[in-house]
Amino acid sequence: MSPSRSLVVVVCVLSAEHLHAQGVPNDLPARIDAVFARFTANTPGCAVGLAKDGKTLHTRGYGMANLEYGVPLTDQTVLESGSVAKQFTASALVLLAQDGKLSLDDEIRKYLPEVPDFGKTITIRHLLTHTSGLRDQWGLLGIEGRGPGSQVHSALTTLDLVVHQKMLNFPPGSRYLYSNTGYALAGLIVQRVSGKSLDAFTQERLFKPLGMTHTQWRDDFTEVVKGRATAYDGTEAAGFRTDMPFTNMIGNGGLLSTIADLLKWNENLDSPKVGGQAYVDALQTRMRLTNGRTIRYALGLEFGDLFGVKQIGHGGSTAGYRTYLARYPEQRVSVAVWCNYAGANPAMLSAQVVNLVLTKPADVAGQAISAKVETSIENLRRAAGLYRDAYTDQALSLVAEPSQLAIAGGGGRGGGRAGFLPQGWPRFSGPLGEAVFDITTAPRTFMLVRPDGDTSRFEEVRAAPTTIPAQDYIGTYTSDELDVRLEVVVRNGGLVVRRRPAEELELRPVYVDDFQAAGLGTIRFARDASGKVTGLAIYAGRVLDVRFKRLAR
Repeated sequence: MSPSRSLVVVVCVLSAEHLHAQGVPNDLPARIDAVFARFTANTPGCAVGLAKDGKTLHTRGYGMANLEYGVPLTDQTVLESGSVAKQFTASALVLLAQDGKLSLDDEIRKYLPEVPDFGKTITIRHLLTHTSGLRDQWGLLGIEGRGPGSQVHSALTTLDLVVHQKMLNFPPGSRYLYSNTGYALAGLIVQRVSGKSLDAFTQERLFKPLGMTHTQWRDDFTEVVKGRATAYDGTEAAGFRTDMPFTNMIGNGGLLSTIADLLKWNENLDSPKVGGQAYVDALQTRMRLTNGRTIRYALGLEFGDLFGVKQIGHGGSTAGYRTYLARYPEQRVSVAVWCNYAGANPAMLSAQVVNLVLTKPADVAGQAISAKVETSIENLRRAAGLYRDAYTDQALSLVAEPSQLAIAGGGGRGGGRAGFLPQGWPRFSGPLGEAVFDITTAPRTFMLVRPDGDTSRFEEVRAAPTTIPAQDYIGTYTSDELDVRLEVVVRNGGLVVRRRPAEELELRPVYVDDFQAAGLGTIRFARDASGKVTGLAIYAGRVLDVRFKRLAR
């Protein structure tokens, strides 16, 4: 038996001794093992940690840390955080605020003077709550063809992108839209204010005081890290392939840690020894938008509930790593599930684990998510059509079915189609949120209230014609904000967009003057008063309305 395997056995035995004292059944380890049974000696895997009342109930690894050398994954294996790292970056800034070195409500240009003046103040708090309006770095790099895996990035890459931006996604504080850009810049602020690297500062102020001896930032991807798992994508049937983060980008992600260290981190948030209660309160202060709505996101932490129990946590992904770290503070339960497999779902796995120990409210069991209300097929047909969110360019094609408005192309469970169920005309509900239709106007519209409370207005648009006027769009397009030139040309009877060095992306028409390009996003062409195409705008998820001008032919 290897030393690492011995560690697993000892931890599990110690956990069993605590089970009765914690009010947890003795077969808890076996039940958790069943949750992770799919991870074997032939697959990558996950490590799990579960604690209650400050005591570890169970830690173990499943599957393999390295398939090439046959190294098992254990609870001592080092894994990478993805966006779970954001709470660690936010913590560094909260400590600096406690030191009097900065305020979370300071304008970021005080520390990053290179950032353009967008006409509205962007604060550190905006960065940490995804309300800055700054476009996401990965979306911008994707448009340029410089996404992850194509070259090595760092936080200075992000700063350079921001320096060249002319517009924001929205005025700071007015909306929430997840943006890794904010946390990359936040890490730079920690460096400039403390005079130390992000790793040096957090080692000194957080990791060493908490005894997190296996935690560090991946600020040099070439560094040898003992005990680190290799990340993978693929399947057992088709074969696995390595999928590692070859990047020096940190702050938004890039934290390396172990399950034991993560449980220590969560315990400090439940019973703070470092930073005190004021530090925890600052981290857990949810952002209030300028319209008065309080969002679920705080500082690198997201509020929600699971089985009717308050949940504070965060998920993450980087290359083939997938992670989830959460707390249920009202019951002093803590869980960490970190995986080295892109096909893993750690949020679901962690829910299955904590389900074994959480005490659930009596009214949760058997509670219906949404009551189904019948409405006439005539009303469903009146609401069906192609709609788009003018703000994000998200398009939804709604199709009338006997019992719902289905989303064309949307996959539902069991092979069914996702959509909106009637809740009494003109109201519908579905996974995307609550929709209220107005078909008395031209064009028809509906207001969508998403599960997080955000609202979007969708407006009917005309579907793209069968014959596309290709000559209208052919040309070269450039941006003042990005270092890329796009060329629209005809290829095999259809339109493609070419990007250097030799990439061609098919343009699939959605509605009039609007196209989808896989790997790029939505391209919406703009016309002048005479009807001539003069430019285009790209919408790529967390990047909105990046404008390109059409060069004279």
